[in-house]
Amino acid sequence: MSFQNIIGQDTAKQLLQSSLRRQEISHAYLFSGPPGSGQMEMAMAFVQALFCTQGENDDACGECLECRKVLHGNHPDLFTVKPDGATIKIEQIRQLQRIFSYRSESGNPKAYIIDEADKMTVQAANSLLKFLEEPPSPAVAILLSDNGRALLPTIQSRSQWVPFSPLDPGRMLQILADEGFSPTLARSAVHVAAGLGSCRDLIKQNWFAEIRNVVLQLGKEIAGRGGSPLITAQQELFKSGLSDHLDMLFNLFHLWFKDMIHALYHKHDQIVFIDELEFINRHASSLSAEQWIDAMALAAEGKKKLRQHMNAQLCVEQFVIAVEGLR
Repeated sequence: MSFQNIIGQDTAKQLLQSSLRRQEISHAYLFSGPPGSGQMEMAMAFVQALFCTQGENDDACGECLECRKVLHGNHPDLFTVKPDGATIKIEQIRQLQRIFSYRSESGNPKAYIIDEADKMTVQAANSLLKFLEEPPSPAVAILLSDNGRALLPTIQSRSQWVPFSPLDPGRMLQILADEGFSPTLARSAVHVAAGLGSCRDLIKQNWFAEIRNVVLQLGKEIAGRGGSPLITAQQELFKSGLSDHLDMLFNLFHLWFKDMIHALYHKHDQIVFIDELEFINRHASSLSAEQWIDAMALAAEGKKKLRQHMNAQLCVEQFVIAVEGLR
C-alpha cells in the first residue's frame, strides 16, 4: 500500500511522510476522523513505509520482502487489535504487551494498530496508557478512531494527532462512475455511506436500489401525484422484506427533501435524485423552503424513533402522515 494509492487526506499524508523523511517517528499516532475516510489504509501505508528496505524514505516500494509481509498480513513486527464484540478488552492489550516484550529481529521498531480505539474499556485504556509510557521495546502505536476525543485525555496528550476528513462526494462519484457503477445509485450512495468501500458494498446490495425506488414512489405520492402512500408503504416495505432497511429509507428521504430545496434555489448541480429532475422542478414549489426543512426534520425524527425501538410500521405511518400534513 503506497500513500499514492490513497484518495484524498492530503493533510494526513503530508504529516506522516514528513515525519518519515525527517526520521522523526512519534511513539504514538491518533488517526481521528469519520468512518470510511481511509484510516486503516493510511495506517498500513505508513507501517509499510516504516518497514520498507528499498523504497524512498517517505513511501514504500511495495516489492521488498518487508513490504510483501505487510501486504500479506504476516509481518511479525506488526500487530492489529480490533474490538472483541462491542469493546476492546484488557486481555487484548495484555496480549499486545506480551508480544511486544520481545525485540524486533529486523532492528525496526515494532508497530501496532488499534482499530476503533475509542471502544477500549476503561481497564484496557489504562493498561494501554502504561504501555505507551513505558514500552518494553521500541514501538510505534497507531490508534484509529471515529472520535479521538472519546479516548482518555492522557492517551490523547501522549499521541500525535493525525486528522482525517470526509471524502468529497463529487470525487467519490467520479471514481465509482469510472468503475462502471450505476450513476444514479452511486449519486445516492456517496451521500449516505462513508468512504468508497462502503459505497461499493451498498450499491451491490439489491435492496438499496429497491429502497430507493420506494422513496421515489412514496415521495411522488406524498407530493400529490396520486395513490395512497400509507398503502404503498405497507405493501412495498413491510410485505416485501425491506422493513429491515428503514434507517436507509429515512436517510434517502432526507436527501429527497433537500433536493426540493436545491430546486427552489436553482442549484440543480447539487440534486442527488438527478434522474427525477423534471418531477422535482415541477413540485419543489408546492412547499416553502421552511416546510421542506420541516420535512427533513421529520425524517431525522423517524430515524430517532427507530433507534428507540418504536414499532417500525407505526413509525413509517406517522412519518408519512406528518409530511402530508405539511401541504
